[in-house]
Amino acid sequence: MKTAALIVFLCAMAVSGAAQWLNYPTPGTPRTKDGKPNLTASAPRTADGKPDLSGIWHLVPTKKSLARHSDVGPNLLDFIPDGADIPFLPEGATLYQQRSEKLGAGRPSEHCLPHGIPDAMSISDFKLVQNPGLTLILYEEFNHYRQIFTDGRPFPKDLEPAWFGSSVGKWDGDTFVVETRGFNDKSWLDDYGHPHSDALMATERFQRRDFGHMDLQIIIDDRKMYAKPWSFSFNLELLPDTDLIESICDNEKDVQHAPK
Repeated sequence: MKTAALIVFLCAMAVSGAAQWLNYPTPGTPRTKDGKPNLTASAPRTADGKPDLSGIWHLVPTKKSLARHSDVGPNLLDFIPDGADIPFLPEGATLYQQRSEKLGAGRPSEHCLPHGIPDAMSISDFKLVQNPGLTLILYEEFNHYRQIFTDGRPFPKDLEPAWFGSSVGKWDGDTFVVETRGFNDKSWLDDYGHPHSDALMATERFQRRDFGHMDLQIIIDDRKMYAKPWSFSFNLELLPDTDLIESICDNEKDVQHAPK
């Protein structure tokens, strides 16, 4: 157990923490009389009247995740509704037990491999860039990105397995709905080891409540790992007057020096 904990610590040290371009005023930000960003002001809208989701966003921890207080990233168990269970199939339950017993040791990011969906949003800050026909998600962790096509195109007939899959988006009223398919089976849903297979289909529902707050519900549908779809919710908060900077996992070498 001590060895696993040390591995987790070394891996955390190998990747720099979130780092932003500080204190540069973001144009268009509503402000209070003292000049501070007004995060409770109305959400901005695009020319077609839809909420503009653009900005740098940060996951707000829950009481359960704060109580867990671990060097490993957030556990999705801390974001599911109270009283709900994750409906594992036997293969999924076995994989999760094996990974969680090792405190997340062996996760892909130890080897500079990507955090996937939804893990990449929970482990570091990310930037949404909303454009007509295409919305981008830029992750500070490892400088990864996603493209969400909103130009009406369907999914490709032959989906090439990918770490972040292929994403298409549409609007349901003021909620931006993103469907993603075509995953490989190499990433984890979180650093505690909730698994997924190449059959994963993820649906994200973004709803910007006001200028500084956004709700994100994510539905996991994976017939190989779970008996039925299940969901969890993230509360996101805007980080104004700042920006992302380069954060690279540069050929991580610490794990090999940990005691066996």
